[in-house]
Amino acid sequence: MPLEERDAAYLWDMLSAAREVQGMLRGISLDQFESELTVMRATERCIEIIGEAARRVSKTAQLSHIDIPWSDLIGQRNILAHEYGQIDYELLFKTATEDVPQLIEILERLVPAK
Repeated sequence: MPLEERDAAYLWDMLSAAREVQGMLRGISLDQFESELTVMRATERCIEIIGEAARRVSKTAQLSHIDIPWSDLIGQRNILAHEYGQIDYELLFKTATEDVPQLIEILERLVPAK
């Protein structure tokens, strides 16, 4: 089923932010991550963008792509945006280094190359 233009745009935003996280954290250990405030904040922002774009993808598109953990992405965004004092940076690092690459693989199949 072809994506609507706006859904494709939001998926592209997700992919772009996910690639940014992946590139930024390539070769970075958890200790390095936790000692670099700028990297931590940039990672937070990219994960927040992924979740915000995911929230805007139509329910129809979400239901058509159940391999994407929509509620997890949106929930993570809500925590970063509203409960920022309670962020578990070890969990954020795990999400960024383990879950984001899987998300990239899925999104690359859905989003036309730009």
